[in-house]
Amino acid sequence: MADLFTVNKSPFEKNSLENAIKFSTEGASILLIEDGVYGASKGTACESMITGAAGKKFYALKSDLKARGIADDRLIDGVEVVDYAGFVELVCSTDKTQAWL
Repeated sequence: MADLFTVNKSPFEKNSLENAIKFSTEGASILLIEDGVYGASKGTACESMITGAAGKKFYALKSDLKARGIADDRLIDGVEVVDYAGFVELVCSTDKTQAWL
């Protein structure tokens, strides 16, 4: 099993997403929550970071996307939207969870 990394800060304010990608290993899951979901938007500098992170899976929390007005059609290809039950499933299916603050 791989690890789950949660990112709750906007990638336009902090480098938490960049660090999570850099320090995670192949097979890791990266879940964008709270302001971290801004990193899932197409057409931003984050798009190349996410699409270039081979072997890593990216998720965004549905309620946080909705709260910030980010529609599914604005998401980077390959970013999977999960609800709270999906968040719990990710936590339970990984070895450990680390929050990048």
